[in-house]
Amino acid sequence: MYQPAEDSLLLEKYSEELSKGNVLDMGTGLGIQAIAAAKNRTVTNIIATDIDKETISYCKRNIKNKKIKFIISDLFSSIGKFDMSEINGKISEHPKKSQFFDTIIFNPPYLPEEKDLKIKDKALYGGKQGIELIERFFLQARKYLNKNGIVLMVFSSITGKSKVNNIIKKSGFKFKELDKQHIFFEDIYAYEIKKR
Repeated sequence: MYQPAEDSLLLEKYSEELSKGNVLDMGTGLGIQAIAAAKNRTVTNIIATDIDKETISYCKRNIKNKKIKFIISDLFSSIGKFDMSEINGKISEHPKKSQFFDTIIFNPPYLPEEKDLKIKDKALYGGKQGIELIERFFLQARKYLNKNGIVLMVFSSITGKSKVNNIIKKSGFKFKELDKQHIFFEDIYAYEIKKR
């Protein structure tokens, strides 16, 4: 399980401050973004996903919040395959509407894989160049984000800021840099992203 570090803590601030409505916490890890988003009164419910079964089991055992539902998903693979009526005990009259989100929080694995890497940690490495998972995310994200929805995301200068900016633009989004934090040999960026 990914232990929260500087990137998670930077994103946590904006997850609490800017999240709204129906929220998707993509790659929840220990659930700190979901917990932060739940503190915002405008948030109605949160789907927190992770590819790792043990991580989801941990979160289900340790995080008790009526707004949050934890599910196993590889990016968007399980979205729309669950019943949102389970959240808050309310029955949804429009279950298909639950596939769309007002806020998507994404703290992706963004480090490039090292050539001699014996253990591939899915929580750290985003592919050979570090951007492959971010590319996959943005290829799908438009379908799940409401018209006026936002994506909150962090990434590292190690991944390549211009590469990430290009991926966002090519996918039909615009971005605003919310924050930047210098840590040792890298910069961590927090972005707010919207449909163009």
